[in-house]
Amino acid sequence: MSPRRNYGFEKRRREDERKAKQQEKLARKAERAESGAIGPEMGEPQDTGAPQGLWEWFSPSRSRTTTTPPKQRPPGDAPDDWVLLTDVADEDAERPNE
Repeated sequence: MSPRRNYGFEKRRREDERKAKQQEKLARKAERAESGAIGPEMGEPQDTGAPQGLWEWFSPSRSRTTTTPPKQRPPGDAPDDWVLLTDVADEDAERPNE
């Protein structure tokens, strides 16, 4: 196999591209530091979990989640493999209505 003719040129070109990317990254970081923003350039964090006053359930066989009023299970269609995701007090979770 013959060596590449422009190996030195290609190596310098790749190094120049790497340096340019690094400088752009540092410029964005400095701009965020000046404006007081921190972290990556992303939108507002989304709320996760069930709304207040509802229980959230997950079914592995259906690969979906659903919400119900407190102390109520989702419909018991086969397979009944609903798992409670909401953190609740032990006395509330012991016997949800079926």
